[in-house]
Amino acid sequence: MIDMPQIEPVGNLYSQQIVDLIIPIQQIEFGVPITLEDQPDLMDIENNYQATGGNFWAALQDGKVVGTIALISIGDGKGVIRKMFVSKDFRGKEFGIAQKLLIGLIDFCKKNGITDLYLGTVDILKAAIRFYEKNGFLSLEKKDLPSSFPIMSADNVFYHLEIK
Repeated sequence: MIDMPQIEPVGNLYSQQIVDLIIPIQQIEFGVPITLEDQPDLMDIENNYQATGGNFWAALQDGKVVGTIALISIGDGKGVIRKMFVSKDFRGKEFGIAQKLLIGLIDFCKKNGITDLYLGTVDILKAAIRFYEKNGFLSLEKKDLPSSFPIMSADNVFYHLEIK
């Protein structure tokens, strides 16, 4: 039996592993035209996520990053989910990593006064879209996003979740 990956907050020590997980999923697996240069936040997690009231979590299997999720706090009780990725070998209900990552992020929001979550994704990521919708996220027009929402150039589908 495989030990289940552990979810924990991570900082810059894990930046390279996070890049090594995310970039191939974006570029090779899904063909999203995005580079590391488009995502400099990945090389400074502590300043871009943690220092601003958000956080960055990884699912770790024997010290190796196999999943990620991040939260950017944009003020006024609002947060933005970023960098939700799980290694192909660790996807699915058997591990439940995506669900555990999302639950951990929502728990953090509840403890830190974030009542509204937003996210942007790409329409070709059908499984991700189904996952968010299954978890209560509602589709939102780009024009209805908070003005402080940091839009990624590749994003073309947007969601909102009110945390109760």
